[in-house]
Amino acid sequence: MSQPIEITFAPLDIMEMDKAEGRVAVCVTPDGKLDQAARRANRLTRGAVARLIESKSFEKAKSGQIKTLAWPAGLAAEALDIVVLPNRPTAIEARKAGAALGKLKDRAALTLYAGSRPRAEELAMGLALRCYSFDAHKTDAEADAPGAVTLRASRPDDVAAAAAPLLSVAEGVAMTRDLVSEPANVLTTTEFADRLAAMRDLGLEVEVLEETELEKLGMGMLLSVGHGSDSPSKVVVMQWKGGAKDAAPLALVGKGVVFDTGGISLKPAGGMEDMTMDMGGAGVVAGVMRALALRKAPANVVGLVGLVENMPSGRATRPGDVVTSMKGDTVEIINTDAEGRLVLGDVMWYAQERFAPAGMIDLATLTGAIIIGLGHENAGVFSNDDTLCNGFLKSAAAESEGAWRMPLGEAYDKMLKSAIADMKNVGGRPAGSITAAQFLQRFVKEGCPWIHLDIAGVASVKSETDFAPKGATGWGVMALNRLVQDHFEDG
Repeated sequence: MSQPIEITFAPLDIMEMDKAEGRVAVCVTPDGKLDQAARRANRLTRGAVARLIESKSFEKAKSGQIKTLAWPAGLAAEALDIVVLPNRPTAIEARKAGAALGKLKDRAALTLYAGSRPRAEELAMGLALRCYSFDAHKTDAEADAPGAVTLRASRPDDVAAAAAPLLSVAEGVAMTRDLVSEPANVLTTTEFADRLAAMRDLGLEVEVLEETELEKLGMGMLLSVGHGSDSPSKVVVMQWKGGAKDAAPLALVGKGVVFDTGGISLKPAGGMEDMTMDMGGAGVVAGVMRALALRKAPANVVGLVGLVENMPSGRATRPGDVVTSMKGDTVEIINTDAEGRLVLGDVMWYAQERFAPAGMIDLATLTGAIIIGLGHENAGVFSNDDTLCNGFLKSAAAESEGAWRMPLGEAYDKMLKSAIADMKNVGGRPAGSITAAQFLQRFVKEGCPWIHLDIAGVASVKSETDFAPKGATGWGVMALNRLVQDHFEDG
């Protein structure tokens, strides 16, 4: 995995502030009130903090912003960062402030004086999220190393205990970002499966189903996607059994197309390099499972990912071919670039047949249409169950991960009618993300609460966000972890 930031929790000890090297950060409120550490910094700098707060540049300062004094007199540090934060910040306000510190350059060492301020653990979470960088293939990776942070608090042991589960989630986010960022010549289906199998060390039960077993199970849709590739198709099953022995698990299902050329329905060359991220749904499932295992979640959750590569060759599935799903339905392939739904449909059916889950959520970078509808701010949410859906939307909002519910309806089904099979795999350009969800719904059993998350617009973005540099975001790990925490954990 990418090199994580090292965060140490230590006593407040403001009398040693003048000796701290690297960067020193203190907190002030938006109306300019200084806490104990900020007052100490002001004395050491001979009133420089007070002068900054009284200046016009501070008048419009908002929560989460940072004002910096370079090479402050009276301190050994190279910079004194003034973090604007209310005395009682919300979790997201504190997290954004931590992330703002994480964005700063020259961060080889940072000492953050949080004092007795509430939500100090969220400051640590924000730092961990934003200090991420993917350097696996850079020859000078040390230049972007995240460095070390000392967070000084009045009760450091309490802050460390509160931060531990949050930092576990941040590690899950980092794993997702790593997977989404990897090039396809590195993250083959076999390498992906191996990385998931390595999580057995965390207490996960991990099984890798190979092509021969998938053929016996009848996963004709999934296997058809990988026919043109030399990389073997696989399904990986990860079980976390932290809840009651007889409690049905929540099932998370991810699309893991490690590279998508479009197959015979070849994509345009421009931008095809971005299709290394078409396994984003599987990446999120992996990150969630890692987070749950690291924080020892008292819940039963099973994560299943279908790993394939969609390539053109003499063996590749053709437009016009008919394939048979594990469920037994037949599908006419109109467009081989609508492959993700074929992978998901078989894995979803397998998940229900084997585990009879309490609920099922699938994730996929499924359609360009969802980007046209929602841009890069929100994932598309489709569901057959208001209770599960509303729970997820609430969890996503609490974690500041954009999500917007989209419609389902029988009227869209006629767009999937085939003259020669039970259904087509595409319904045309109108309502493209909805017809994709309607296709998936055909593989949801009666009575199973289900959510489909189309994350094509949020899995990887071209500009930085509050909590991530440009590129892979890890969207969904935090929201799904919170959903499990709030609705599926024992007690």
